[in-house]
Amino acid sequence: MGPNKPKIRRLPLLPLRGLLVYPSMVLHLDVGREKSVKALEQAMVDDEMILLCSQSEINIEEPQKDDIYQVGTITKVKQMLKLPNGTIRVLVEGVMRGEIVEYIANAEYYEVTVKELSEQVTTDSEIDALMRTVLSQFEHYINLSKKVTPETLSAVSDIEEPGRLADVITSHLSLKIKDKQEILETVEVRARLEKLLNFLNNEREVLELERKINQRVKKQMEKTQKEYFLREQMKAIQKELGDKEGRAGEAEELRTQLEEAGVPDKVREKIEKEIDRLEKMPATSAEGAVIRNYVDWLLALPWSKRTEDDLDIKKAEDVLNDDHYGLEKPKERVLEYLAVQRLVQKMKGPILCLVGPPGVGKTSIARSIARSLNRKFIRISLGGVRDEAEIRGHRRTYVGAMPGRIIQGLKNAGSNNPVMLLDEIDKMAMDFRGDPASALLEVLDPEQNGTFSDHYIELPFDLSNVMFVTTANAVHNIPRPLLDRMEMLYIPGYTEIEKLQIALRYLLPKQIKDHGLTEEQMRTDEATLMKVIREYTREAGVRNLEQQIATICRKSAKVIVSGDQQTVTITADNLKEYLGPAKFRVSLADQEDQVGAVNGLAWTEVGGDTLVIEVTVMPGNGKLTLTGKLGDVMKESAQAAFSYTRSKAEQLGIASDFHEKNDIHIHIPEGAIPKDGPSAGITMATALISALTNIPVSKSVAMTGEITLRGRVLPIGGLKEKSLAAHRAGVKKILLPKDNEKDLQEIPETVRQELTFVPVHHMDQVLEHALVRPVSIG
Repeated sequence: MGPNKPKIRRLPLLPLRGLLVYPSMVLHLDVGREKSVKALEQAMVDDEMILLCSQSEINIEEPQKDDIYQVGTITKVKQMLKLPNGTIRVLVEGVMRGEIVEYIANAEYYEVTVKELSEQVTTDSEIDALMRTVLSQFEHYINLSKKVTPETLSAVSDIEEPGRLADVITSHLSLKIKDKQEILETVEVRARLEKLLNFLNNEREVLELERKINQRVKKQMEKTQKEYFLREQMKAIQKELGDKEGRAGEAEELRTQLEEAGVPDKVREKIEKEIDRLEKMPATSAEGAVIRNYVDWLLALPWSKRTEDDLDIKKAEDVLNDDHYGLEKPKERVLEYLAVQRLVQKMKGPILCLVGPPGVGKTSIARSIARSLNRKFIRISLGGVRDEAEIRGHRRTYVGAMPGRIIQGLKNAGSNNPVMLLDEIDKMAMDFRGDPASALLEVLDPEQNGTFSDHYIELPFDLSNVMFVTTANAVHNIPRPLLDRMEMLYIPGYTEIEKLQIALRYLLPKQIKDHGLTEEQMRTDEATLMKVIREYTREAGVRNLEQQIATICRKSAKVIVSGDQQTVTITADNLKEYLGPAKFRVSLADQEDQVGAVNGLAWTEVGGDTLVIEVTVMPGNGKLTLTGKLGDVMKESAQAAFSYTRSKAEQLGIASDFHEKNDIHIHIPEGAIPKDGPSAGITMATALISALTNIPVSKSVAMTGEITLRGRVLPIGGLKEKSLAAHRAGVKKILLPKDNEKDLQEIPETVRQELTFVPVHHMDQVLEHALVRPVSIG
């Protein structure tokens, strides 16, 4: 048969799913579809020939013309076997390529007319070269791919026909059906070999890439395994040497510490869990350091360590008296606490708040409380603290997180019942980082602080055994809820006599020792110290006094070291050589009785003070001028005194139209110091009446009290401080509101003996005592 007249045959068609048969190939097929089975049966009836074509899509159950490739393989059915599950297993052998010419209408099975596509066998050197190249590439492919056995190569090498070689090799490649179909459709042998070469090249490149990736992964795996192996070896070596190994050694060390620590069960569980986590972590992990730090903190806290309280009241009293002169109330309060502790054994720690001006020994009395109780002492300064985390700590998730100051203090104390001083509680501020005063509410509430929760520690800590002592200069700066949780103890300041005793007993010996002197080298007497107290200091406490004594000691040391004198004696006469001229006036009492000038008494944060209120009446048109940097309340107080005077003008013998014809100027020196409060009301009224009636005010009288429009005298605060200031100023008589009479017992005995206190309830009584002669009406 000539090559130009291809033979047309009529054959049943069997569509294949995911499979392709080449000529000269023998393989088994499982046939299950009804149409396919009928096509096979038909083929067996005819001459056992059938056309096998592939479907373009695998999952189409009933393919149409367009779903089946046009070119397929005419095959011979060699064998048929019915399987138990209803499918038929067929052995087929490919004979030649065939192309579908047209479909013949047949409902039973697919029937087509097929044009045979026979190969032209041509042999030239180019095809030989192509065959060799294909074979060598196939060899490469086999070496790279594990899917084809080496025996296949020897079987393929024996094939001499180029077309068949191309078909057999393609059947062994794992290509897509589309690509395999392309080879099947290429009838011309040279083109077929070239296409195959292309596919082989692509496949080889993909396989090489795959191999590279696999090798890289393998290398990494090997490296990890190697590291693990080396680490295990290192552990074994360290064990032999008796060293502790890495994280495991660290965990072991922490477990030993845990055994010795004696912590509560809940804490023990938490620590054990954290140690387990630490052990499982690689040595390089940053998280490990965080856990280690946390466990160290938990182990370092005194969960159950405490000091035994020394409840000997006699000894405690001696300690307090040795350390401090005066301060009767705070000492008494500490001794009461001790007495109750002794009777009850267990008591929630009280929270004392020592309030008073600077330099009166608030901090040092807290130190003495700790010494008298034989407890550890921790001081936490709250001045300027604006961050809630300072009290409560940070969460552990933050870098550099730490517990708050309370927990830090307990760790440093090493016991869970220290005396903890929260210094300067009135100096706390608040900003965007929260309010530390609110965080202190839990710390200072005896009902809540049994389970104090720190953000860092995360476990409740019992603060109920801690004795908290807080200090403040001014109560009004402490938030109300915080104030509510504390017991106030006011330390008002010292009298001159107390200051003298403090200087003699504590300050002078301490400063002489600190400056390397002896008591023989530097001598002084009480009169000199009293002069220092009166003329060189004006304060409620003794800090400034200590600085003046230190100055004297320093200058004495210089004199002795320069060799001018062996000993230095300081007297009232040569004091100014050491301290310079006197800084303050001793007293106001040596002035004359004056018209329109009255001694007033003021309370400041550093103690009491005296101030002179002056009133001048000038011709004018009724203008009232107030000067001396006065606050709103004080200005209103002056208005009230003025209105009272106007309402009583007739009774006081003052022209009733005085306010229309005169200007009145009230001045309170010193002009640069701010002053506020209502307690100078009666003083201003007295000065005003004195100026208008031209009757002088007694120089030895000082007064304090708020005035009403009806002339009643209302109570004021700070009586003790004001009395001490009056005493310092040399005043003999103090007029005070009747309602303040109860406060007189707070004033030291020595001051009470030298002053006359006159309780007044109305302005009439004030004038009676203050003016040198009665007001004459007329």
